[in-house]
Amino acid sequence: MPTRIDGDLFAAAKSTGALQSRSAAQQIDHWARIGREFEASANVSHRDVEAVLAGEGPYDALHEREQAIVRAVWDERFATRLASLDLEKKFEASGVKWAEADNEGNLVIRPSADS
Repeated sequence: MPTRIDGDLFAAAKSTGALQSRSAAQQIDHWARIGREFEASANVSHRDVEAVLAGEGPYDALHEREQAIVRAVWDERFATRLASLDLEKKFEASGVKWAEADNEGNLVIRPSADS
């Protein structure tokens, strides 16, 4: 069934989904299921989960199911943030040498822009 999706939400779903081997539509479905479970669960304190997500409450004080919800949200936030980073571009612009591992795990030293 066709549905209108906010452009920012679709972009986030596309980038996060790529990291999770999901299409944007599959990622949005995944997020919707998490939200549905979150709202439907009588055993979950929405206020406590929101407090932890806002950095205003202790994670360890949450029950197991609440912690699972928090971890799912953190995973999504981390994946979205990671997808938006272009560290190579930042390092190249910094003008200093930098190191990384190639696909085989070998150390590769990248030259500075001045080298």
